[in-house]
Amino acid sequence: MKLTFTLFFAFGVFLSSGQQMNQDSVMVRQIYDEVLANAEAHDNLHYLCKEIGHRLSGSPQLEDAIYWGKELLENYGADNVFLQPVMVPKWTRGEQETAHMHVGEEAERIRITALGGSIGTGGTIKAPVIEVKYLEDLDTLGREAVEGKIVLFNRPMDPLLINTGMAYGGAYDQRSYGASKAAEYGAVGALVRSLTHAVDTFPHTGAMRYQEDIPRIPAAGISTVDARKIKLALKEGKEVEVSMNMNCVAYDDVEQFNVIAEIKGSEFPDEYIVVGGHLDSWDIGEGAHDDGAGIVQSIEVLRTLKALDYKPKRTIRVVLFINEENGNNGGKTYAAVAKDQSDFHFAAIESDSGGFSPRGFSIEGDDEGYDALKEWVSILEPYGIHVARRGWSGVDIRPLKNDEVLLFGLVPDNQRYFDYHHSNNDIWENVNRRELHLGAASMASLVYFLDNL
Repeated sequence: MKLTFTLFFAFGVFLSSGQQMNQDSVMVRQIYDEVLANAEAHDNLHYLCKEIGHRLSGSPQLEDAIYWGKELLENYGADNVFLQPVMVPKWTRGEQETAHMHVGEEAERIRITALGGSIGTGGTIKAPVIEVKYLEDLDTLGREAVEGKIVLFNRPMDPLLINTGMAYGGAYDQRSYGASKAAEYGAVGALVRSLTHAVDTFPHTGAMRYQEDIPRIPAAGISTVDARKIKLALKEGKEVEVSMNMNCVAYDDVEQFNVIAEIKGSEFPDEYIVVGGHLDSWDIGEGAHDDGAGIVQSIEVLRTLKALDYKPKRTIRVVLFINEENGNNGGKTYAAVAKDQSDFHFAAIESDSGGFSPRGFSIEGDDEGYDALKEWVSILEPYGIHVARRGWSGVDIRPLKNDEVLLFGLVPDNQRYFDYHHSNNDIWENVNRRELHLGAASMASLVYFLDNL
């Protein structure tokens, strides 16, 4: 009798599990059908990029983007949309940077872009160039070799790493800390090879940090083509000088806002599932892949669920974070307010790796969450989703990390991402409509799975 009951119970569980998987598959199909037939994400990205443009923290353009996002989410039928105050840095590059490479009597223009947070040059500076690959090389060279020079940090991203994000992380220290390390030995300026596998004339910007007890020197990204030119001339034994003019200015912090929209949960309204990206971008290009794509995908999740008349059990929050690029005050403020209000976050999903074809999701969470993700990915496999891995989720949602919340990052095909990242090449024309929409559909599917976990 006991064996019969056990078999009957197991068979019932099997049927229940099978019915749930069938229900999930039907819902996923409806989500993809809605997105692929009716998505507005690519059109919304066009407006964000072309009508508003790049959106650095503290800028009028980011202010315009904040109210654009608020109005769009209201128009898509969010139950509640509100602005969350955030103090953000305000830095501008001023007039366009100029630089030249001098070899003997010859001068050739080179392409540079000030790194975010750099000081200006206070007029044109001109000095001999010394090339290094690693910050530690300066310790070996010493002050006598470095003082009065412009240091070129010229270590490429590792081409052997398939994961381009890991290659970026492996080269990141020279951009972030190079200027202070060079200044420690008396350098007057720093140039950093752009963090990209591409060999082109687009210099890439990005955040840099000054060490408090070391003099500040101007720092700029240099295109990979021009970094190669300098390297070749130095290798041939020529003395190379660089002249550069940068007009950067830092102002006092200003108040701007995270944009938060909600679809209220029917059973657990005090449990939140966040989906978002960062609304700010660097002040060159249009911030299309980084992170306009994540913004419009997150908004598309809300539009899609409303279009399907889906009634979530938990409250779904779309958050358009600000100031990810040069401070992450948007993510930090959101997490701090959530903690003060004792808000319970069940899960958070971030899209900040470009609008390319989605491959799956990374997760920061417990074993139960990881096992669930693997099951969901198996349901999404017909839609090109196959990655379920432990790993980084996202800068904006990471401040929410604790022992309870599940954090997810959308994982697209990232082989081309750093061709565009932080450069004038990050424009709407380089975002494929279908790939962008497939990413939005995969995110909406994950929201559905989490809501029913």
